[in-house]
Amino acid sequence: MSHLETIRSLATKLGGGSGLLTAWVGMPDPLVAGMLALEDFDAITLDMQHGANDIHSTGLGIAQVTLAGKPTIVRIPVGQFAVASRVLDLGAAGVIAPMINSKADAAAFASFMKYPPIGERSWGPTIASGLTGTEGNEYLKAGNANSVAIAMVETREALAALDDILATPGIDAIFVGPSDLSIALSHGANVDPGRKDVADALDHVLARCHAHGKAACCFAPSPLISRDLAKKGYDLMAIGTDFGQLRSGARAQIEAARG
Repeated sequence: MSHLETIRSLATKLGGGSGLLTAWVGMPDPLVAGMLALEDFDAITLDMQHGANDIHSTGLGIAQVTLAGKPTIVRIPVGQFAVASRVLDLGAAGVIAPMINSKADAAAFASFMKYPPIGERSWGPTIASGLTGTEGNEYLKAGNANSVAIAMVETREALAALDDILATPGIDAIFVGPSDLSIALSHGANVDPGRKDVADALDHVLARCHAHGKAACCFAPSPLISRDLAKKGYDLMAIGTDFGQLRSGARAQIEAARG
């Protein structure tokens, strides 16, 4: 598979209840992303919101993941939509923007994700052009289709504006953050992504995404929940974080060693 096909694979596979799995990487060492890309994930997500990744480690991580034959998704910090254009220029296949709470938020995000006439993304895909082996008009022609804009829904406001967000030109998918959503739905009383009201919201998001012909994605609190979401028709699930997997793996080995 060429690097162009690798980057394009996220856009071509996402949708129709595809049930893809992504790793979630907050550690800023690109070797972590590269190692996880060698496992049977469909994509690797680099987290710049709560993870320790900055633009430098993200660029190096994208290169490692792409060379391993997987597409890279980047979650950018809240409201920093200009970073979306930068990581696309570095070769990211998709971008998750957190806290998209309105049609205006969605339009602002899409404007940095897509070239005209859909958005206003500025020209400069120096690294992406090299990775894909496409230049000038060839890259421009396919740029919008190959850059997946994923709006994160995690508040009451976002749920109320969901149809408007989904109808915004340039928005390709919704990503649900169940932990933040559980805090919002409980008015800050607790964080519990397994609550029934959160599960009902996930079903609602899935139904509205299907109605608009857009992909539905979610951070899964556990692998079993991820399996259930895939059976329902979700297209992409993140299963754990690199920090959590490192600690759980260490605990399992310590427990086995100590009996």
